[in-house]
Amino acid sequence: MGRGPGAHHAQRRAEIADAVLAIVAERGLAAVSLTEVAAQAGISPGRVQHYFPAKRQLLEAAFERGNELSSARIRAEAGADLQAAEPRLVLTTVLGELIPYDAATEAHMRVRQSFHAFAFAEEAIAARLRLLYADFHRQMADLIARDQHSGRIPAALDPHDTALALVALAEGLAAYVLTGVTSATTAREQMLAAVAVLYR
Repeated sequence: MGRGPGAHHAQRRAEIADAVLAIVAERGLAAVSLTEVAAQAGISPGRVQHYFPAKRQLLEAAFERGNELSSARIRAEAGADLQAAEPRLVLTTVLGELIPYDAATEAHMRVRQSFHAFAFAEEAIAARLRLLYADFHRQMADLIARDQHSGRIPAALDPHDTALALVALAEGLAAYVLTGVTSATTAREQMLAAVAVLYR
């Protein structure tokens, strides 16, 4: 990260977002408040409000920060250059990140799904999510298409439809894990089984 006011601003926002994620991991979404976030971040409530005037903006920042940390974990697992990595490895790693498997990923998924809930009532958030998902589905479809070209996945499958179905499955399983309907282990097995079907 560079120096100067802009870098300091970005660093402070990241620290506040990390505080939100830590609170969610320890005590759940209901515990997120201006006062609690300020205490967790070690700054004044006024400073938190300076950066994020509303709770929704705090959750939005945590959503973005969670995605950033998730991307770092994916690259640590699959390799820094995802274009050079095996498509199946990237596919399973990315889908696996959508299913909570520890406190950090559970916090990220809780924030992510609560942010989705805002989209049901606010068109601006829904429009943003549509753009994010369009890009995400395209990236996943590209991975599937790469293995179609190499003969590992049947050419008859539609890459985009397949990507959409896999992401929806992983996020649906994540909701089941978060609500205790099923375990993270079972959810991951289901996700891996769905990917394995593509490669038969």
